[in-house]
Amino acid sequence: MLLEIAVFAPLLGTILAVLLRASGSRAGAVWSSVALMAVSALAAVAVLVRHLVAHVAMHDVALGAWIHVGHFVTPWSLREDTLSLVVVVMVSVVSALIHLYSVGYMAHDRTMPRFFVYISAFTFAMLMLVTANNLLQLFFGWEGVGLFSYLLIGYWYDRASANAAAIKAFVMNRVGDLAFLIGIVLIYAQFGSVSFNQIFAAVPQMVSHHYSLFGDAMPVLDVIGVLLFIGAMGKSAQIFLHTWLADAMEGPTPISALIHAATMVAAGVYMIVRMSPLISSAPGAMAMIAVIGGFTALFAGTIGCVQNDIKRIIAYSTCSQLGYMFLGAGVGADQAAIFHMVTHAMFKALLFLAAGSVIHALADEQDVRKMGGLWRKMKITYVTMLIGALALAAIPPFAGYYSKDAILAAAFANHSGPALFGWVCGVLGAGLTAFYISRLMILTFHGAPRGDADVHAHAHESGWTMLVPLLVLALGASFGGMLLDRPFVGAGNAAFWGSSIVPPANLVLQLSVPVPAWVADLPLLLALVGFGVAYVFYVIRPSMPVALAKAMPGAYRFLLNKWYFDELYDSVFVQPSKRLARVIWRGADDQVIDGVPTGLARWTTDFSLQMGRAQNGSLAVYSFVMLLGLLVLLSLFLVVR
Repeated sequence: MLLEIAVFAPLLGTILAVLLRASGSRAGAVWSSVALMAVSALAAVAVLVRHLVAHVAMHDVALGAWIHVGHFVTPWSLREDTLSLVVVVMVSVVSALIHLYSVGYMAHDRTMPRFFVYISAFTFAMLMLVTANNLLQLFFGWEGVGLFSYLLIGYWYDRASANAAAIKAFVMNRVGDLAFLIGIVLIYAQFGSVSFNQIFAAVPQMVSHHYSLFGDAMPVLDVIGVLLFIGAMGKSAQIFLHTWLADAMEGPTPISALIHAATMVAAGVYMIVRMSPLISSAPGAMAMIAVIGGFTALFAGTIGCVQNDIKRIIAYSTCSQLGYMFLGAGVGADQAAIFHMVTHAMFKALLFLAAGSVIHALADEQDVRKMGGLWRKMKITYVTMLIGALALAAIPPFAGYYSKDAILAAAFANHSGPALFGWVCGVLGAGLTAFYISRLMILTFHGAPRGDADVHAHAHESGWTMLVPLLVLALGASFGGMLLDRPFVGAGNAAFWGSSIVPPANLVLQLSVPVPAWVADLPLLLALVGFGVAYVFYVIRPSMPVALAKAMPGAYRFLLNKWYFDELYDSVFVQPSKRLARVIWRGADDQVIDGVPTGLARWTTDFSLQMGRAQNGSLAVYSFVMLLGLLVLLSLFLVVR
């Protein structure tokens, strides 16, 4: 019963919030959502502890029948294994803290109850996704997360930028979701089932199966694995399908934290790890995952170095960190990928919520160039955000050090070409990460105030509802890595994960293989170099960044404009689509669909008016018309005869 409570408590919170909002109880709608989310978090922790202590085997908790069409039967049940329960705890605990934080952050918003309706439903959709025991149920949660992210990114719908960002996220995710859906269809066609247990059991028999594509034979599992990964690329914002992520900052900051820390962007990584028994038998798909993940880690880091919006800097760090997770999955280190997902949820939620505290104190100012000198006024926010920054930069003993280094070590130990490419990108990304997060901290909290003097003068620390989540997350970002290192990726990881994560047969997890000392130390060394460069640029010689940008204007604009992906997609996809839509609108809709019926209606009206004028009641006119008609009939008769 504990798992059902953990999953469905947020749904109950959504329903109560709707009812109480309709009755006019603003406080009731808000606090019922917060209370039920806390119940979900406590139940999730309890069920995980019970699962581990009692050594409960993987099983499904049946809820009832769902789809029954002919021979196709799909029940609705919850999967209870270590992987799903770990992610349920991550989602519910982080969401509960964000719910509490939102009470203070959204206090002055007149539509606050609507916000809690959306955020609770958003959490429920993610919990449904991670507890699914088949692909269709997972897809239900997958689309639910997409729907509520659209509503929350565009929460302030009176802003054109928020509406545009919501539409962009929705459309970009539809691209990935189409590939994911095709992958599900192919799985059903090949395996005859969408149930995880049946799919995983049949994988060995499918290794030798091929599709004939473009005149070449391609392994079935590689094709399916690539399609699943494209779906994950959309949800988890990997390069080419990443452009929605930074624009999603138009939503309220608590939503930025929830999307980036524990829900939507984590869905893609979770799905790939959940499907790892299939994907690990698809070497082509794994190579693609490792290359895209590694390159995204580097690519997003370069953009984060020059952004000026405090939330966008952290957003690009999310994109980069997700790349590390996919790199781990691509080299067979699924345990390390989930480890980094969990630690990332702690320190990324912390960074976003601390940024929200700063924005709240500065009357919604988000440009780091207009901040400065805040550490004396916001000491708790400063210390907690510093902990999040050190965890993000993977400085020991903070959480990110253990999980990110586990991924990089596994990538190096794998020794394949894609893995080594990902390792090089990841190591370089470590230096960039330290640089841009140091830049953010220095510009936000140190130096002299650079913004509006009145706004800075009134800056103050946030209330308790916002500070308590910061302190709890700071504890997780400080000690979470040390506590979870041994069970997640250490010597005891096989016993901890059980059958929920099985190392690939052909790409054995390399976490236990020692790497050379220089390999283990290089990410930390580059992180320290990143700290040093940021200190020189923004403390010792603050004129250097401007001089460097002027010396290399092309490179600076290239990074500032995010590698011009938005401009490229706008010219290749958006503008041609608008022109085509305009042609269809004017040509087909106006002139044909509307034009023909409108024209016929106008002609009928005009004809009726003319006929009506002939009915004037004059006997002379009627007699004359009858005579004309008689003459016409006689003429026709004579001609025909």
